[in-house]
Amino acid sequence: MTTRRRLDPAERRSQLLGTGAQLFAAKPYDEVFMEEVAERAGVSRALLYRYFPNKRDLFAAVYQQAADRLLTRTELDPARPVYEQLRAGLDAHIDYFAANRHTVLAANRVLAGDPVIQTVITDELTELRRRLLDSTGLGAGPGELVPAALMSWLVFVRALCVEWLTHQTFSRTELREMCVGALLGALRPVVDLDRLLTGDEEPPTGPPPTS
Repeated sequence: MTTRRRLDPAERRSQLLGTGAQLFAAKPYDEVFMEEVAERAGVSRALLYRYFPNKRDLFAAVYQQAADRLLTRTELDPARPVYEQLRAGLDAHIDYFAANRHTVLAANRVLAGDPVIQTVITDELTELRRRLLDSTGLGAGPGELVPAALMSWLVFVRALCVEWLTHQTFSRTELREMCVGALLGALRPVVDLDRLLTGDEEPPTGPPPTS
């Protein structure tokens, strides 16, 4: 067992989250055991359970931390054409999903009905939609059509990524291009897509006009 170190509560919690994240990324959810987390972290099971009463609670905290970090790494750049922003954002998310396959599958399949996990996912999708609306100028679209289309698209992207991780019957490039194509198809009836398709015109840098 790893030699135990005295850490303050915040440091200990961070350590336990890091250990849990490594194990959930390396193994299917059902093959991760709290005993192994405690052993890897060099703590007693009693101490681990003091921070996280059960495996689901530990996973939820790991997944919340992962969602926060992913959002931090995928800030959109309003100075870039919309099409480039979409591709860059998708690349970042697909890279994360590929590197954390077991974690993503656990959240979206094994724990798909868990209200805490679903709240993390919903909050992440809501924040991504807000960023897309603010950064690309799509918020200037008609009424609630564009926000509704973006949220539906984000759900589609997540579902398609989970399908890709599960079966891998199409390539990563095909995954990204299908996601881009799905958004363009959804927006085409209500938005001028010239900028998204050509990248010749930069999006506005200020907030979208109010209706």
